Amino acid sequence: MTRHFRIVRRSDDNTIWTGVPIRTPYGLEIIENCVTCPHREDRLFCNLSPEAVAQLSKITAASAYPKGATLFMEGQPVRGVFIVCSGSVKLSTSSADGKTLIVRIADPGEVLGLAATVTGKPYELTADVIEPAQANFISRADFLAFLTSHGEVALRVAQQMGGIYHSAIAEMRSIGLSHSASEKLAHFLLDWCDGHSASKDEPRATLTMTHEEIAQIIGASRETVTRLFTDFKKKRYLQVNGSMLILRDKTALEKLAGVA
Repeated sequence: MTRHFRIVRRSDDNTIWTGVPIRTPYGLEIIENCVTCPHREDRLFCNLSPEAVAQLSKITAASAYPKGATLFMEGQPVRGVFIVCSGSVKLSTSSADGKTLIVRIADPGEVLGLAATVTGKPYELTADVIEPAQANFISRADFLAFLTSHGEVALRVAQQMGGIYHSAIAEMRSIGLSHSASEKLAHFLLDWCDGHSASKDEPRATLTMTHEEIAQIIGASRETVTRLFTDFKKKRYLQVNGSMLILRDKTALEKLAGVA
C-alpha cells in the first residue's frame, strides 16, 4: 500500500500543514500540489497563471475516493466544489418514485458543483464515483473569494459551464430524439469511445459502467441494454473483453445511430 502526504488547511487559523499521510489503496497516484500537477496545462480550469495556481493549491484539499463513494447528493445544502483530478464521476438525478437518470459522466479536469456553489442553492445533482478517483475539495467561501480575486478563474468557470450546457443540448438531441433503444445505445457507444479512445481506426475504451448505469443514461431498462449488447456482439458491431470495449464495426453503429 502506497503512502502519500496531503496538504491540510485548518479552518480555524488558515494554517497550512504538511506531512499528514494519506493511504491510497485504489491504485491512484495522488496529485498533492496544483503547482506541480503534470496535467495542469491540458485542463481548462487548471490552466491558469502561476499566481492563480499557487492560490488554488493553498485552498484545495486532496482526497481519494473508492468506487461507489458519493461526493454530494441532490438537494443537499451546498458546501463547495470538487475538482476531479483522476477517475470518473457520474452525475444523476432521481424522481420521487426512485427512478434515476444519469445526466453525464465527469472526467478528469472537470469542476463539480459549480452552479450550486456560485448561486448558493442546494446541489441539483448527485455525484457518485464510478471508478476510483481523486477529487479535490474547495469550500464555497474560499472558491467565491478565489473567483473575486482572479478574473481568469471566473472566465474558466464560465467556459466550463458553457461547455456543460452545449454537451447537454447535444445529449438531448442524440439520445432524447432517438426513436429506438438500439439507436440510443449506438449513440452512447460511439460518443463514449470518441471521448476515451486513442485509436480512430478501431476505437476502444475502458467501460466500467454496469448495464444498469448505461440504461440510466439512455433512458432504457437494464434488460433492454443487456439484450442489445448481446445482439451487437452477435452482429460483430463490438467486442467486450472484461472492461475493454472495442468497436469492431463503427460504420454499422453510425448507420444505426443515424450519423453516417
